[in-house]
Amino acid sequence: MKTKYIFLTGGVLSSVGKGVTGAALGRLLKERGYQVAIQKLDPYINVDPGTMSPYQHGEVYVLDDGSETDLDLGHYERFIDTSLNKVCNVTTGQVYEEVISKERRGDYLGGTIQVIPHITNEMKRRIGLVSKTTGAEIVLVEVGGTVGDIESLPFLESLRQMRSDVGRENSFYIHVTWVPHIGATGELKTKPTQHSVRELRSIGISPDMIIARSDYPVDEDLRDKIALFCDVEKRAVIPMVTTDNLYEIPLTLERAKVGNFVMERMNFQARQEPDWQPWKEMVAKMRREKPEVEIALVGKYVELHDAYMSVREALQHAGIEVGVDVKIKWIHSSKLEKGTLTEHLESADGILVPGGFGERGTEGKIKAIRYARENKIPYLGLCLGMQLMVVEFARQILRDDQVNSTEFEPQTPHPVIDLMPDQRDITEMGGTMRLGLYPCQLQPGTKAAQAYDKDLVEERHRHRFELNNAYREIFEKAGMRFSGLSPDNRLVEIAELTDHPFMLGTQFHPEFLSRPYRPHPLFVAFLNAVQGGVRSNE
Repeated sequence: MKTKYIFLTGGVLSSVGKGVTGAALGRLLKERGYQVAIQKLDPYINVDPGTMSPYQHGEVYVLDDGSETDLDLGHYERFIDTSLNKVCNVTTGQVYEEVISKERRGDYLGGTIQVIPHITNEMKRRIGLVSKTTGAEIVLVEVGGTVGDIESLPFLESLRQMRSDVGRENSFYIHVTWVPHIGATGELKTKPTQHSVRELRSIGISPDMIIARSDYPVDEDLRDKIALFCDVEKRAVIPMVTTDNLYEIPLTLERAKVGNFVMERMNFQARQEPDWQPWKEMVAKMRREKPEVEIALVGKYVELHDAYMSVREALQHAGIEVGVDVKIKWIHSSKLEKGTLTEHLESADGILVPGGFGERGTEGKIKAIRYARENKIPYLGLCLGMQLMVVEFARQILRDDQVNSTEFEPQTPHPVIDLMPDQRDITEMGGTMRLGLYPCQLQPGTKAAQAYDKDLVEERHRHRFELNNAYREIFEKAGMRFSGLSPDNRLVEIAELTDHPFMLGTQFHPEFLSRPYRPHPLFVAFLNAVQGGVRSNE
């Protein structure tokens, strides 16, 4: 069949839930037997989020091919359980960069370059690449931001043109909008939704479905009102009440018959009957009362939890497998540099230090790592979390507090973490790190090998600095085991301590490959160690 396109726009305010809605709808269509891919169109002029502060844009999510993308691609991969590629995240910066490059080469034969048709044609070309590169039969496309934003207008114009290009039966428009609650009167108000749809229709797009997001139930009268004033069928007005569990959303959409309505309007049939039993069982396990464990997540961006979105989800996935309810204690690493460790860490059953860049807060993370080592508290370090685990260990065995990474102290006498050789002459920051999927050879008899239960794995990376091989022999003699290495034995991928219940760090980011059905083995091993420690303490 011809590729089907489903376009998602947002109204009233940003962060309304388009990404999760698209991911959940993708799951509905996959359950019906179709190959699905999802694309995010980001209106910002940055080429990608790789050089953006997490405070600006949350987590930078990395794909197999090394693309640094929006965090929504994490939702997409976790829900539809597939690996996406670089064409699945398009930014205005990428589009303009491509068009200007073509103009400089003379590809436009001296023509005047304009938003229409040159920019919009490039946007449509990139939308079309998704099915060609992934084999997807259904492509969902989410436009970042909110209808009415100046920067998103070229993307919306491209989506408007797509209906003519691919045909009415192959295009479907969903508008995800916010229905606010007025506390003084206790009412939900549909007027912002009406204005948002009017704005969308003025661009030339009439939504086929409206997802009405709200913190409170949307009753039948409100659905009637939205349907009447926004010119959509009532059955296409789908209430979506805020939930504390994102994985319930596909079940909510299924109950609302969203999948059936989309297929009916786009004239195709389900290839198989959806089997939601495994998904329902997973959600039921999440809801079931379980023993609580507290994980101290020590980072520098903890004010914005989205900066560690994949870590949070990976802990939840592993918690389902292990049978524990994971409570994250968000600890700003800078606070550990000033206050006493016990007031922040003594209640923690496990300590996790995630990835990050820059010197701010690193000494606080090192203090947390020392606390975990000395008190035999299970520890998991991710990327920078592994590097600082090495720094802390080296300071102990070399008896020198000047031990450091050259990222933070270029003149350190003991550069136990240093730039990779092929990174030394790089001057541009964007897209130049070690990025994407690389193999890791596991060493027999280690905690890492036991967790994975295999010899060779592939994991996603995002870093410039590596463990300095000049110190490997010293560390191994002192009790640090390098349990994961690159196949050529040149790079350390996993380090662990032999005299500790569980103290393990990875140079890669295992959180990017965790799925609700398949929690990552290292997160499972970490929580098993945490649970064992809790039991032994009791």
